[in-house]
Amino acid sequence: MSDPLKVAVAGLGTVGAATVRLLQEQADLIALRCGRPVVVTAVSARSRDKDRGVDLSALTWYDDPVVMARDADADVVCELIGGSEGAAKEVVETAIARGCHVVTANKALLSNHGPALAAAAEAKGVVLAYEAAVAGGIPVIKTLREGLAGNHIKSVCGILNGTCNYILTVMRATGRDFADVLADAQALGYAEADPTFDVEGIDAAHKLSILASLAFGTKVDLSKVHIEGIRHISAVDIQFAEELGYRIKLLGIARQTDHGIEQRVHPCMVPVTAPVATVDDVFNAVVIEGDFVGRSVAVGRGAGAGPTASAVAADVLDIAAGRASAFTFGVPAGQLAELSDWSMEQHVGEYYIRLMVRDEPGVFADIADALRKAEVSMEAILQRGRAPAEVVPVVMTLHETRESSLRKALENIAALPAVVEPPRVIRIESL
Repeated sequence: MSDPLKVAVAGLGTVGAATVRLLQEQADLIALRCGRPVVVTAVSARSRDKDRGVDLSALTWYDDPVVMARDADADVVCELIGGSEGAAKEVVETAIARGCHVVTANKALLSNHGPALAAAAEAKGVVLAYEAAVAGGIPVIKTLREGLAGNHIKSVCGILNGTCNYILTVMRATGRDFADVLADAQALGYAEADPTFDVEGIDAAHKLSILASLAFGTKVDLSKVHIEGIRHISAVDIQFAEELGYRIKLLGIARQTDHGIEQRVHPCMVPVTAPVATVDDVFNAVVIEGDFVGRSVAVGRGAGAGPTASAVAADVLDIAAGRASAFTFGVPAGQLAELSDWSMEQHVGEYYIRLMVRDEPGVFADIADALRKAEVSMEAILQRGRAPAEVVPVVMTLHETRESSLRKALENIAALPAVVEPPRVIRIESL
């Protein structure tokens, strides 16, 4: 059997500790599957006193993770600190510069600095692996980079944030509103005390930008992703979605279009028959469409100590077995294409609109006229309530239209005297 692969782990939070535990407890299985032992030799974390449920007594401890990346007796450095700057970035850069392979779960780092780090790794002849950065326990990175390497990818989309999916699932099941369910999610540990990163769609956007780079051979560029969150989704919208045969999911969507690669994260109404419609709670789902393979759907836990550690370990084992990809994003870093200046206003699709209006004569005619002036066509309309002067919801679905035309229509509608709240819009995706 070959010499052992030596691993240093930076960061001993839930994922870091679970990674060390997995590599220790599954040592015999790992050696059998990759043809050589894999051993953890060094770790780094802020506190030495915390009980992490794993035996660290035989490992070399470093208080400074950057020093560990520079000096530890290791072939691979696992960066499990998180964050796009600071120690996490320095650990990765230092490890690459000394000629160590790197495994990371850090989507923020890759979405902000991916091309530069990939170029550095390829120049040094080391691997930069990141299966754990997207969709946790779902092996979507390997699927795109290796399993579907013979395909031109048409689209990659899915549920990329378990926190938002949990909130939307509970809202649908209970009829409660966003703020109430968010508070419960925070109490259960599914959402952070500051949930902005998740509920505003930023976390999903980081992941989508990485998937798009792999799928289309383009540079990772978070600034090219249109991002919307779920704060404006109400129990009323979810109820209407059910009546219309849809469910609301926060989706990340990257797709080839005539105007370039579109990348967008926002709430969507999807038909109840769509592959992602029944993916609930904290689960993720990724739908990939290729020219030869057709549609491929993967579902699993997108976060958590166990699934994420499993993904980190998979990268380590690939390195140990000598089967890790030489190219970080599927093609040489120098050949990653620049993204075109695609704009959300170029998007063409169907839409759901909810208005709160005073129930008075002529309202429907005014709404129809506002749509007509923007050259937008209504498909269906629903109204609730009939009492004079009562404020009632009016729901419309629109035929396929360009986003720029929709925005003009919304401006016209919002200016109507009978419309008492800003229109609520959710895009419809058939997937």
